[in-house]
Amino acid sequence: MFTGISHHSVYVLDQDEALAFYCGKLGFEVSADVDLGFMRWLTIALPSQPDRHLMLEVPGSPFVDDATAEQLRDLLTKGALGAAAILTTKDCRATYEELRAKGVEFTEEPTERPYGIDCALRDPFGNPVRITQPAGGPVTAEDFAQEG
Repeated sequence: MFTGISHHSVYVLDQDEALAFYCGKLGFEVSADVDLGFMRWLTIALPSQPDRHLMLEVPGSPFVDDATAEQLRDLLTKGALGAAAILTTKDCRATYEELRAKGVEFTEEPTERPYGIDCALRDPFGNPVRITQPAGGPVTAEDFAQEG
């Protein structure tokens, strides 16, 4: 049936600021930047996954009405829309240090978890982003029970 996910939408308040953060600091590249008249279609992708795009979308028309857009902006700035992305890396601690040196502010330092090592940050708009160095092998509920 399905063969993959090509696009995932991430709400942002300013697309140029989003580009500066996601491309300038996190290493994404612009995959499309098109003025459609009624909206700017702006997508980014990691060089290692050029077929998996994040659409940097400003809440509003044509997808939602003005009242809903205002609610979405409020939820976005509170960080209440859920994770924008969980990014993987081969070395979470090194990635954390590299991004801190670029001025990225983290909400959680690298921590060992049953599924690997992971840390957290928020983008300039409030979206949570996690960075994970996956552990090898399957993770079970028992692994989490041992953690607490």
